[in-house]
Amino acid sequence: MTAATPGSGAAPARTGSFAGSSAGASAGSFAEAFETDPEREGLAGFLARNARTFPDRPAVIHPEPGVRDADGRPRYRTVSYGQLQRAVVELADGLARAGITRGTKTVLMAPPGPDLFALAFALFRLGAVPVVVDPGMGLRRMLHCYRAVGAEAFIGPPLAHAVRLLGRRTFARVKIPVTLGRHRIGGGHTLGRLRAAASAAAVAERAQPAPAGGDDLLMIGFTTGSTGPAKGVEYTHRMALSIARQIEEAHGRTRDDTSLVTLPFYGVLDLVYGSTVVLAPLAPAKVAHADPALLTDALERFSVTTVFASPALLKNLADHLTARHHPLPELRCVVSGGAPVPDSVVAALRAVLSEKARIHVTYGATEVLPISSIESEEILADTAAHSARGEGTCVGRPVPGTRVRVVPVTDDPLPVVTADRALPPGRVGEILVAGHSVSPRYHASPAADARLKSFEPLPDGRLLTWHRTGDLGRLDEDGRLWFCGRASQRVRTTHQELHTVRCEGVFNAHPLVRRSALVGIGPAGAQRPVVCVETARPLDEAAWTDLRAELRAYARTHAATEPLREFLWHPGFPVDIRHNAKIGREELSRWAERRLAPPAPLLSRAGAARMIPLAGWAYLLGGGAWAAVAGAPDIPALRWLWWADAVLSVGGHAVQIPSALPRGRAAGHGRAATVALTMLYGATWWRFL
Repeated sequence: MTAATPGSGAAPARTGSFAGSSAGASAGSFAEAFETDPEREGLAGFLARNARTFPDRPAVIHPEPGVRDADGRPRYRTVSYGQLQRAVVELADGLARAGITRGTKTVLMAPPGPDLFALAFALFRLGAVPVVVDPGMGLRRMLHCYRAVGAEAFIGPPLAHAVRLLGRRTFARVKIPVTLGRHRIGGGHTLGRLRAAASAAAVAERAQPAPAGGDDLLMIGFTTGSTGPAKGVEYTHRMALSIARQIEEAHGRTRDDTSLVTLPFYGVLDLVYGSTVVLAPLAPAKVAHADPALLTDALERFSVTTVFASPALLKNLADHLTARHHPLPELRCVVSGGAPVPDSVVAALRAVLSEKARIHVTYGATEVLPISSIESEEILADTAAHSARGEGTCVGRPVPGTRVRVVPVTDDPLPVVTADRALPPGRVGEILVAGHSVSPRYHASPAADARLKSFEPLPDGRLLTWHRTGDLGRLDEDGRLWFCGRASQRVRTTHQELHTVRCEGVFNAHPLVRRSALVGIGPAGAQRPVVCVETARPLDEAAWTDLRAELRAYARTHAATEPLREFLWHPGFPVDIRHNAKIGREELSRWAERRLAPPAPLLSRAGAARMIPLAGWAYLLGGGAWAAVAGAPDIPALRWLWWADAVLSVGGHAVQIPSALPRGRAAGHGRAATVALTMLYGATWWRFL
């Protein structure tokens, strides 16, 4: 699951999100239920209410793992609201009998599917706190996150429990292990046995937990750590329901929708609305590599009306729909977020989808979602042209119930922020956000709270919590927010500060540029600005020379980019794991510094290390030549040494290629070059990247 956050501050204002909605009263049920008891109603209560109201409605439609029909398409199964709620009640009872109760921090690792949603709502029902970490961030970062939380229970498949047993120090506080599957790993319980025992018990004997809701802790989700260490974000029931209501108002969500889900947290919200969830046939950690043909099949087969996806996934889908001429007439709402969405992707989707479809680009963060939203019509008719002139990316107006303020940039803590600190329209500063969908704190991290939370004294004596996004932006005269880049990634030269997204918008307008990235080399305040360029197709040296000259001409015509002179071609940018769209500018900065640095002397650490594999290859070739000479003596010790060298130089280097490929790509080397250099130098090459 992937999530967003808690909140504080003024209550969101109702704006009548269902005025004129064709869904009528049925669509307004979530909003009406939210107003009934916002202090105590929790997510589990909404699911139970939906199950009572329409028990036979499809809740989750999911592909069966590894099962295909005669045409090679995934085979799907359907779980109704009534079936899902029965599973939630049984699982909650079984987990309670195992010792998972209110406040128990519980690692939840389950593949996307009905079991994941049933387990999540069972924990919500108990008042337990799921701990959710994106599996795509890598094992080392995941273990860091789990170590920081100190969970008491662990629910996961056998492989996850094997990792738990190997990392005993990380999971030292886990006392209640629950294995998904038939066999226990490392003691504890199996989910099947807990559920069977609960289903066999009489209804009167089942645990009846006190309902959790309001400001009770709902879950702990982690940031991806793409621009710093991953941080645990606390979510409350009130915050999650505020997120649901804001999305409902911004995008016209109703219980009559069928939603294609690429991130499980949005599936949780869909089940709160009472709509139908269709789980996309993709790997959650590799959304950019999802097969667009399978996605299109799911969209058509189940008459999907809404979809949320990352820019990378939508680009592949738009290319596929354009080539196959699939209009998807039932699709009425497409929402993208997680990273800046290229205007070209918006235009491609607009050209292929039906006229009734609305394409929304949202801006948000793990700590607050959503912040603002803008529709494609406004982007293509107005804001895209401003982006190409170096004015930043327009991310729309703040959603109802969210307050946005832009203040002067500072790298120091900002404990108190008042209205007089706000910058006037047009001035770029750091974006601050307040509202019920904003996280008031990080989990067990006072240092992060001190750095990223600010407070405003209100006239009634309360303190309004503002979250510092770490993003740069500006507000225009119409109240629209323009994103200009990350504050930590701004390039500070001796004369000025350069903002990444503002500058990159100029170069991204060139038809040969797929994307660009402004990075700085050297210490802040004296940085050397360099623009890394990823092209839409491979270029030879002459074509790159011409493109570089054209980009320099682009730079001279805009104030935001006038100082930029240095451009480097890169074969494929490193990107974030969750959305496959946020550019790893820190990695690109190190790569650019190496590219522009003078060659390392042969006797340097890296140069000396590479002499060892070169000596091995020399011995391998020399030994082969020696054996080919007629009458050469056979020395057994040298022969065995030659075979050992052959195994290490050929086999040992070959098995390193999978590890070397992502390092090589991030460092600007193509696949063939990475394979060749790894075979030649082994780890003495790729481990220094």
